[in-house]
Amino acid sequence: MGDDANAADHPAPASAPRDRDGVLAAVGPRLREVRRRNGMTLAELAERTGINESTLSRLEGGTRKPTLELLLPLAEVYAVPLDELVGAPRTGDPRIHLRPVTRDGLTYVPLSRPGGVQAHKLLIRPSPAGAEPTLRTHEGFEWLYVLAGRLRLILGERTLVLKSGEAAEFDTHVPHWLGPDDDRTVELLVLFGHQGERAHLRARQGPLRGSADDIP
Repeated sequence: MGDDANAADHPAPASAPRDRDGVLAAVGPRLREVRRRNGMTLAELAERTGINESTLSRLEGGTRKPTLELLLPLAEVYAVPLDELVGAPRTGDPRIHLRPVTRDGLTYVPLSRPGGVQAHKLLIRPSPAGAEPTLRTHEGFEWLYVLAGRLRLILGERTLVLKSGEAAEFDTHVPHWLGPDDDRTVELLVLFGHQGERAHLRARQGPLRGSADDIP
């Protein structure tokens, strides 16, 4: 009787191995999604990480076991924590460790974990004198809130100026551009999907590639 009671009080953690197996099985598809969200091909990723393209392909396909030796370079290239890269189970701490990334006048601070709608804090410095805005389009919808400064938002043929405390949302199929309206940095809270993330956070590194469906 006592043994039965103890067994009931301390059940064997039979689900733990199954949970780990599920996490490991999901690593490959997750790595593929992160790469596609970053707008990179396998060849480009291989060049940046030094990992053989065939190895990367098998890793994403689930036929190559994920190891630290393979995952650490990927986490570095994608600028995400290792546990978020592989979708590790939450530890109970709900805090997100902020890791700002600055690229060519634009600093973005991811405020959410990868997947689904992304929340970022953006700090956009003024463009060089004489620089002309480049309007872009992409799939999706965008919402933004001005935290500090004055934002100039160009939507098609319309130009709007938003001050601190104002918000806007718009269809990103409409050609658009956003940046400071004066010589001060503007701070924004922005919500968008991975296509908007690619368009705004990576556009300053070069021309925007095709949709994520075009990337193998």
